[in-house]
Amino acid sequence: MSNKIKSITNPKLKLEILTPADVKKIHEATLWIIEKVGVKFPSKRALDIWAENGAEVDRDRKIVRVRGDVIESALKKCPPMYPLAARDPSQDLSLDGNHVFVGTDGCGVEVIDIQTGQRRLSKLQDVADIARIADATEEIAFHWVPVSAQDKPPETRGLHEVKTIWENSTKHAQTESIYSEHEAKAALEMAAMIAGSKEALRKRPVLSLMQCTASPLGHDGGSLDAALLAAEAGIPTGFMTMAACLTTGPATLAGNLAVGNAEVIAATALLQLAHPGAPVFYAAAQTASDPRSGAYTGGGPEDFLFGAATNVLADFYNIPLSMGSFATGAKEPNWQAGVENSLSTFMASIAMSDMLLGVGFLHGSRIWSFAEMMMDCEIFSIIHKVMQGIIVDDETLALDAIAAVGPTGHFLAQKHTRQHMRDIFLCEFMDRRPYGEWENKKDDGRDWALAKARKILAEHKPEPLDPKLSREFDKIIESLENKTAA
Repeated sequence: MSNKIKSITNPKLKLEILTPADVKKIHEATLWIIEKVGVKFPSKRALDIWAENGAEVDRDRKIVRVRGDVIESALKKCPPMYPLAARDPSQDLSLDGNHVFVGTDGCGVEVIDIQTGQRRLSKLQDVADIARIADATEEIAFHWVPVSAQDKPPETRGLHEVKTIWENSTKHAQTESIYSEHEAKAALEMAAMIAGSKEALRKRPVLSLMQCTASPLGHDGGSLDAALLAAEAGIPTGFMTMAACLTTGPATLAGNLAVGNAEVIAATALLQLAHPGAPVFYAAAQTASDPRSGAYTGGGPEDFLFGAATNVLADFYNIPLSMGSFATGAKEPNWQAGVENSLSTFMASIAMSDMLLGVGFLHGSRIWSFAEMMMDCEIFSIIHKVMQGIIVDDETLALDAIAAVGPTGHFLAQKHTRQHMRDIFLCEFMDRRPYGEWENKKDDGRDWALAKARKILAEHKPEPLDPKLSREFDKIIESLENKTAA
């Protein structure tokens, strides 16, 4: 099945969140941090690459200090644009700086059950159900692995998850759950089989990898090794900072941006030193900790500002951005969720972030909600409409229709109205009914959103993955499970 992908393209609205002078200061501060303070790279392969390129390497502490000119030279090798391919080529996405695509988020550990409404631990069937609903949902352009398949072995869980997404959707798959060398090798083998060959995969990457940094100023060793393998294979790879003001980052927004930026561009430079020209992206989901508890907020003015500012930094380095959006801190689909997800997504969209993540999550990316998934897609649709701005030309000024109607008439019968009536946004989950009808039924958008998700899950049949490929994937996963068990 081929779905039309909705994206925000070449919008009329613009936003300047950081001046060129601001960006220069953050960049210079970032280079100072990398050279004077250092970044932790707990991977022998990564440390060897840094040593070969003249970095100061403390192998005992795994700390690397790198001159600014080495970082800047490496970043110039990053390709500014490339595609994210899909099983269905008509759903390929172009990361060219002129589109904003939205995807699911991950990797949550709990789900509000679509049938019972009860909160429970996530499992592989949830990955399948979410992928199938996302496959049928126009607003969602690509997949992140949404929830953790906790009923599968930790050593191969990420492989089970991405296999299940490919079995239930034809859209691009991006995973944040592959963080070991063994899993990465298996995932790349599976992706090459879908693409047709390793060379075909390099031209049409049907998989991309995202790795989280370990704020402040650190990385995970397995994630680094997996990222280096992916970069070697031509798989788009990004590093996401989640530095939080007060705890894993400075209290100030500028300081937090500098810490997160140091984490991301140091790792990005590593990939370019190892494999020049490898497709990479900047990823960020910075936030603030609540001063009363130290808890992750998952929403607030700091998040909204980070969402826009990080895109300016990614543009400065001329690489695509994957930005944390949505993923409200609210515990259920409510007023808080609507406010936080609308503002975070608007700020990231108006700054033209290439990839937005977070659809469907509550409680700061911990709990998946099918109703929230549907309502988040409506939020994106509203922002998509707003970003188009107002087109002013002879057709839209409608002078002929105005003259035909004249004073005190109406436009309902005009041909111009019939031609353009579908330009008006139609909501699915906003309540525009007469008060009396609402008073009688007392249902709302949460009920309608959940009903839509249930309907899609019951009726939508994705284009199946070749059963032969599924069986081959099972063999690859089983082989890795046997090795880790031995």
